[in-house]
Amino acid sequence: MSTEAAALDQWYVIGSLRDFAQGASTRRLLGTGLTVTRHGESFAVSAGRPLPVRTEYGHLWTSLGTPARPVFALPEILETDRRSIHCGAVTVRASGLRLVENFLDLAHFPYVHTEILGTESKPEVAKYEVEQRRDVDELWATKCEFFQPKAAAASDEGQISQYMYRVVSPFNVMLYKTPPTAPNRWDVIALFIQPVEPDLSIAHPFMLVIDDTSTDAELIGFQQMIFLQDKIVLENQRPRLLPLQPGRETPTRADLSSVLYRRWLKEKALTYGTEERTDRVA
Repeated sequence: MSTEAAALDQWYVIGSLRDFAQGASTRRLLGTGLTVTRHGESFAVSAGRPLPVRTEYGHLWTSLGTPARPVFALPEILETDRRSIHCGAVTVRASGLRLVENFLDLAHFPYVHTEILGTESKPEVAKYEVEQRRDVDELWATKCEFFQPKAAAASDEGQISQYMYRVVSPFNVMLYKTPPTAPNRWDVIALFIQPVEPDLSIAHPFMLVIDDTSTDAELIGFQQMIFLQDKIVLENQRPRLLPLQPGRETPTRADLSSVLYRRWLKEKALTYGTEERTDRVA
């Protein structure tokens, strides 16, 4: 079965650079087997034919199609006081689009990340703004805030965290949040998603944080704890594929980001990982 150009013509992470040993290894993307060959710091990716390759933000990127643009810009990578943290890879039995939507969801904080990113005594999602920035083809949610008992690994007490969300492509999303030690700047937490099959994904969390007290292990442990809590919810969510039909799932006022995201996917005619696309790629 063929996959639509809207899915093929994207850049996807298939692992952090340090994940690949010298020589050949295999990966899977959009139902297609890949061979990755490493010689020193040089990489080649093939799927019966050579594929484009980029090495950005400590990760290996490739595409099964012809991306119209380079990998998105992440200027914070150039700030020398930031910690660049690779948080491993987590396999999730769910559509990669479900992972993005969950990442955008503020309302689940008190119930899934109880007494960490939220508390059941303060479940309200304050009004925030969403926009589609057509000049760069990105979605943004701004003016988001939420009370968090432990907003980050370095947190000693609760705080009102400020958030911004940025969706740079259907399977790549990031959030910007106020760090406990630098309230006038933004930590960056990205989720690079490798859609293995329509209902099977590998998440590659990545952080660019301002934190001079926590160890790498503490930062990775905190992020993995949060994501593993999400993994339990995602793997029990039904349907595993993302519904795009009106009325299939009922949004609330807190779901402005989700509504815009689904509308954006429909505008792109992207169906891989949605209920409109139920077949698997050979």
